[in-house]
Amino acid sequence: MAKAYSYDLRQKVINAIQLDGMKQSEAAQVFQLSRNTINLWLKRQKETGDYQAKTTRPHRTSSKITDWDKFAKFAKQHGGKTQAQMVELWQDQLSVRTISRALHKLGLSRKKRPMATLNAMSTNEQSS
Repeated sequence: MAKAYSYDLRQKVINAIQLDGMKQSEAAQVFQLSRNTINLWLKRQKETGDYQAKTTRPHRTSSKITDWDKFAKFAKQHGGKTQAQMVELWQDQLSVRTISRALHKLGLSRKKRPMATLNAMSTNEQSS
């Protein structure tokens, strides 16, 4: 995604147009911007009172899990189960993805490994 122009540049362009009387097409050439960009900034200033860039940060949604201590106990108790089984056991309506995000937030792994694997070479391969 493209990065927004700095507020400093926006301020220089708008001041050149409004205070110095520079034409929009002239300002576009001087500051190497498109006229449409300048028009959008002026329109935003007219509507909101400022020409600040819009934030592109996604909206944070509230978590469906409100009692994190209760969920942590639940996760430790049912840690050997799959996430789909954990969804069925949890009293509220949750999705598998919500369980996954909550486990990640608590720092718990979803991978279950019954025994450790060895990365050593066998004795036959070492003698070759």
